[in-house]
Amino acid sequence: MPFRTEPMTVNIGPQHPSTHGVFRLRVTFDGEVITEVEPVFGYLHRGTEKLAEERNYVQVVTLTDRLDYVSSMTNNQAYCIAVEKLLGVTPPLRAKYLRTLVAELQRIASHLIGVGFFLQELGTFGGTPLMYCFRSRERILDLFEMLCGARITVSYLRPGGVFSDAPADFWPALDAFMQVFPGELAELEQLVLENEILMVRTRGVSPLPLDVAVNCSVSGPVLRASGLAWDWRKEDPYDAYDQVRFEVPVGTNGDNYDRLWVRMQEVHQSLSIVRQCVAQIEPGPVRLDLPLVLRAEAGVEAYGRIESPRGELGFYLVSDGGISPYRCKIRSPSLLNLTVTEHLLVGWKLADMIVSLGSVDINMGEVDR
Repeated sequence: MPFRTEPMTVNIGPQHPSTHGVFRLRVTFDGEVITEVEPVFGYLHRGTEKLAEERNYVQVVTLTDRLDYVSSMTNNQAYCIAVEKLLGVTPPLRAKYLRTLVAELQRIASHLIGVGFFLQELGTFGGTPLMYCFRSRERILDLFEMLCGARITVSYLRPGGVFSDAPADFWPALDAFMQVFPGELAELEQLVLENEILMVRTRGVSPLPLDVAVNCSVSGPVLRASGLAWDWRKEDPYDAYDQVRFEVPVGTNGDNYDRLWVRMQEVHQSLSIVRQCVAQIEPGPVRLDLPLVLRAEAGVEAYGRIESPRGELGFYLVSDGGISPYRCKIRSPSLLNLTVTEHLLVGWKLADMIVSLGSVDINMGEVDR
């Protein structure tokens, strides 16, 4: 016989590790069942968009690193594409291939973090899967360090191309990674994808119907897990994505398992794109000869968007003819993907809440931008 309990409202965060950053959830429970959820943002507010309006176009690149600091390369990429549209320029072909290559390496590194912490929130003993993910991610960060001297906030891309060409020893190191990582990925998949406990805790839990996902402007793996094969690399190719072939993994149920599965499959596709970039890239310049201080014509506006590891990341820039953007507006996927919080959590229990929030794979740096 069920017991009737008084509703209880609990604050989870903003310091709880499972809230993925400085993020508070005001949750109302009836027993263990969630009846109401209110997400509270703003603790990490940095004013990035206003800071961008006080710096010249090249200096803004360093601000983009710190938005989604797990995916710095792709943040650089979206901003640089917006600036190039504003200026009406196109980077050299070799630069496009380098951008695509590092963006896919960044996607792999980001998904490894997302999957690793998702598994940690399921209670995997001793953090073993998370350490497997970190082991592979460290190798990617080593490659980034060879390119630009930085590992996390890289600032490698520039309007008109990239900061510098890859050094000679980068390519053997990349080849070594490409030989080792598929085996490590297979080991991780064998450990988790058919794990009985994982399947019980994730299959059928927090399903997100496709119509809800579309109406809430969700994008990225969260949208594709709900059944829509929408990827801006396919729909509106940028850099060298029109020169490579890959598939868009799609889920069927939109539940926690599908969101995990889609990210794992996207890692395989990213590996394929990296191989194609290595095979196709040719010698040539890696950056346009642009002025040190860039100026766009007054009244020009541009929107540059990419498919980041978390979804559609876009920069909207307006020029008044000065050396800084007159207006900068960022469309960050982590913020938009959090609009489905109530749909995912209401009706489920506290333990499910932690896992479901992890399945969205948010980064508060670009939520409180």
